[in-house]
Amino acid sequence: MSVAIPFLAFLLAGAFAAYHRLRLAYWAAITITLLLACWLLGANATATVVAAVVVALIAVPLLIAPVRKALITAPLLTFFRKVLPPLSKTERIALETGSVGFEGELFTGDPDWNILLNYPKPQLTAEEQAFLDGPVETLCAMVNDWELTHVHADLPPELWAYIKENRFFGMIIPKAYGGLGFSALAHHKVIQKLASVSSVVSSTVGVPNSLGPGELLNHYGTQEQKDYYLPRLAVGQEVPCFGLTGPFAGSDATSIPDYGIVCKGEWNGANVLGVRLTFDKRYITLAPVATLIGLAFRMYDPEGLIGDTQDIGITLALLPRDTPGVEIGRRHFPLNSPFQNGPIRGKDVFIPLSQLIGGAEMAGKGWNMLNECLAVGRSITLPSTASGGAKAGAVITGAYARIRKQFGLSVGRFEGVEEALARIGAKAYAISALSQATAAAVDRGDVPSVPSAIAKYHCTTMSREVISDVMDVIGGKGIILGPRNFAGRNWQAAPIAITVEGANIMTRSLLIFGQGAILCHPWVMKEMKAAQDPDTAAGLEAFDRSLFGHIGFAISNAVRSFWFGLTGARIGAAPGDAYTRRYFRKLDRYSANLALMADVSMLMLGGKLKFKESLSGRLGDVLSHIYMTSAILKRYHDEGAPEADKPLLAWAFHDSVHKIETALSAALRNFPIRPVGWLMWALIFPLGRRAEAPGDRLGHRVAALLMSLNDARERLADGVFLQPTEHNPGGRIASYLAKAVAAEPVERKFLKALKSKGIEALDYDAQLDEAVREGHISAEERALLEELRALTLDTITVDDFDPEELRSAGYRDLVARRREDRSREAA
Repeated sequence: MSVAIPFLAFLLAGAFAAYHRLRLAYWAAITITLLLACWLLGANATATVVAAVVVALIAVPLLIAPVRKALITAPLLTFFRKVLPPLSKTERIALETGSVGFEGELFTGDPDWNILLNYPKPQLTAEEQAFLDGPVETLCAMVNDWELTHVHADLPPELWAYIKENRFFGMIIPKAYGGLGFSALAHHKVIQKLASVSSVVSSTVGVPNSLGPGELLNHYGTQEQKDYYLPRLAVGQEVPCFGLTGPFAGSDATSIPDYGIVCKGEWNGANVLGVRLTFDKRYITLAPVATLIGLAFRMYDPEGLIGDTQDIGITLALLPRDTPGVEIGRRHFPLNSPFQNGPIRGKDVFIPLSQLIGGAEMAGKGWNMLNECLAVGRSITLPSTASGGAKAGAVITGAYARIRKQFGLSVGRFEGVEEALARIGAKAYAISALSQATAAAVDRGDVPSVPSAIAKYHCTTMSREVISDVMDVIGGKGIILGPRNFAGRNWQAAPIAITVEGANIMTRSLLIFGQGAILCHPWVMKEMKAAQDPDTAAGLEAFDRSLFGHIGFAISNAVRSFWFGLTGARIGAAPGDAYTRRYFRKLDRYSANLALMADVSMLMLGGKLKFKESLSGRLGDVLSHIYMTSAILKRYHDEGAPEADKPLLAWAFHDSVHKIETALSAALRNFPIRPVGWLMWALIFPLGRRAEAPGDRLGHRVAALLMSLNDARERLADGVFLQPTEHNPGGRIASYLAKAVAAEPVERKFLKALKSKGIEALDYDAQLDEAVREGHISAEERALLEELRALTLDTITVDDFDPEELRSAGYRDLVARRREDRSREAA
């Protein structure tokens, strides 16, 4: 037998053991058994012995723990401690406050999909469903978004009153304090439905239930603070806001220059120990109408009045609006979206220590508190708002594209429009699944710092893409603002969500992979903790365990990446049904690719990786799209794997995997150490890139779903306010779809008669008269066509105004006052 046979057996045994992640002892036993078989079958004896010696040289020192630790682990631990990049306090807190859910499986290279699929299907309680069907539905019907955005530049008084009376501001406040005590899923569903009619209303309701006094008090407040403030917040007696961002501290919130000096001062007539604050905040939602201000500042104690530490750190406090020195009330005007937002300023504002959230003992712990609450709040409000807008845009635009006709065809039948409709429908499907999955993670008790960043970034980005496509499809209907416009305000406001709660550029390039690579990786955090353990023996033991687990993990992912690349991930066990099993196999491949790239990047770049933001952003894209497709598949199976949803699932999945391979390709082609990039390309793409963007046939099927009556469209519309009310033009258009479809055969018959039967009348009503007289259509069919004409007109008609109507009331008052002033001056 050939000399190469023993070495081939050696490599195959290693690849088999690495792929299946067998222990080192099992690998050694399998390899020796194969080599023995080769020798018995007549393989070259020298080659067999050499291969066996290699096995022994690898296995013996590694399997004997004292030898391994002395010769390998201890020197590597010393080296690791020297090169370990120091974590800033901000980074350390961000890592410590987050928890790891299923996203941790995506860094393993071999996810256990059964964990995901066995999570209970998210379900509302009967009380939560009743709230959605009752107060939420009523509030949506009360909304007149045109008057709200153009006339009032605010919610009218009756909406404010209804929101407060029905405890919309108290969704996250426990029932014991007068709140609704809703789940994160219910919170998500409420915001989603409100956003389908008005992003101003959804923002107004969302912010008090997100990062702010209510959330912070619920988790960290003293009992006295909870007893006093939470019942008032629940019923809207107090309207909260939270001041974090300032002119010189945006995404880098830990560098806030706002400060508080510990001192004594007057409070309610008594001389007490407290903090004198100076601050300048901006972009604060609800600030102009807030009665209770949450404030982040850096606290100093130069005189040692409460301890030995002078720079205590970021601290959170509560300021009543009427606190002397607080300046509040002016408004920002964010892209013509008049949700209440404005600056807050204060100089030498004194508050007692009892106004610190959590009391004096929580001083300096503000960044921990903010990170934990932000991870939860960011999981709900913005993703849910994006979901409501995208789902509404999909079903309404689908109906519009069927009703609106050009050249005798529904505009949705043109391939260019079909492409846009396919993107709209599939991205709405993905946004809905992703936002719900993140809310479900919160309900499972997770503090999902990485999933919340993924959801915030991708839901808002895709929602902006959806509304852009919606505007392209509906054309003039979208650009002429007025009571009949269902999309223009959403298009205007889309960049706002991109910017708030962590700018999307920063979220993508710093947070998603930056936190995920350490927090979610099965070994990195353990190695870092072991290296920092002051107990030398315990640290060495833990590092030894983690180091060799990590080495085996990396080898396994290299083998799995190469195998999946060769086979196109067509072979291997996977969960799911006959349709989705292939999708899970593909995700196994990309999980192995991600884990391998993460290990190689951290090994080769070390602390410099945090400054390679383009690489971090691309690997973040890979992680995000694996997580997103996992959420899509979970939703599909939770809903019973409906046949009608397959086009939506397939388009969204193929779009994501195409983006995964694009991101991997860009990361490899631009890897800072070029030879490493070339080697990694050979492992990840041994036969080149295979994933393709969704094709035209699939896009046609998705577009057809949006333009016809079917179960998939109904599921996509679930949770959207589509009542055909006077002030809901989108709901009216969606409601017309059934009648438009029913009238189409008659319309075709009528148009055929117009072209070939010599109907000479020019006026539409006269044409109908003539068609009935000539027997081309019946009187009943004429009524159908008249109704079709009326609903088509309502669908496509846009608004026009007297010039005076376009001037706001405030502008008219200002002009009038100036005229009066000039008249007085002239007199």
